[in-house]
Amino acid sequence: MYIKQSIKLFYINLTIQSLNQLITSTNTHLSIFSFFFSSDLKLLHFVSLFKRQKTNSMGHECIDASKKFKFSDDVKSGVTEIVLVRHGETTWNAAGRIQGQMESDLNEIGQKQAVAIADRLGKEERSVAVYSSDLKRAKETALMIAETCFCSEVVIEIPDLKERHVGSLQGLYWKEGAEKEPEAYSAFFSSQNHLEIPGGGESFDQLCERSMNALEQIAKKHKGERVIVVTHGGVLRAIYLMITKASSAGKLLNASVNVVHYREEKWIIDSWSDVSHLSSVGFLQRGFDGDSKP
Repeated sequence: MYIKQSIKLFYINLTIQSLNQLITSTNTHLSIFSFFFSSDLKLLHFVSLFKRQKTNSMGHECIDASKKFKFSDDVKSGVTEIVLVRHGETTWNAAGRIQGQMESDLNEIGQKQAVAIADRLGKEERSVAVYSSDLKRAKETALMIAETCFCSEVVIEIPDLKERHVGSLQGLYWKEGAEKEPEAYSAFFSSQNHLEIPGGGESFDQLCERSMNALEQIAKKHKGERVIVVTHGGVLRAIYLMITKASSAGKLLNASVNVVHYREEKWIIDSWSDVSHLSSVGFLQRGFDGDSKP
């Protein structure tokens, strides 16, 4: 009996040594590594290795959405889920005017979109809080969600979630921006992210820093919980590019639902630009696109 047990232990130790050699010989780190032994020491279970991810310029470790990474059920309890919502359509959205940090009310379609978002989120997993930019169009959308979902008596306003200040472009029509304010127009679409937009506008780097800092504070406050954040196209674009390190965020549609996860300093995108709830309401196809000139 003693000899038989010793032989089993020998093979288990040998297997563990082989696995350790595999781990140290590759450029990977162990995400979850667990051994489970049955009463007669026959069962050995090895769980998943993940490739090491790059760290972006702000120090956040990011995982590209294209990897389709999902947190496993046994660690999901530590994940903060943030449902990012772009505000409903406004009168200026419909007219093709540049809003920036100027105020514009939700139009009739935008109000219907807010109801559609609220109905959708009300049927999903309960959220513990609703956050919003301090601009009216976002607050109106957020209030509708909070009232319908019964998830919060108040909407918590976060100024750092407001839209990018686009300087002298604010209030102009997109089609006249290049002619009336060529320097500001060029700076807005520039790939030089440090450039501030003339007329008191922000650089893209400034937008990214305040947006990601605000989002991280919310995530850390609500560890393992689900919260809703209503914000703007420019902020969503910044968040997407910071997390994925992609070159383009594509169109960001009014009233779209975008879900991100945060755990142990890591951000991942679960879903993006979902407008399936707007099939009976409609939406502007052009959306917000800060990557290409209209």
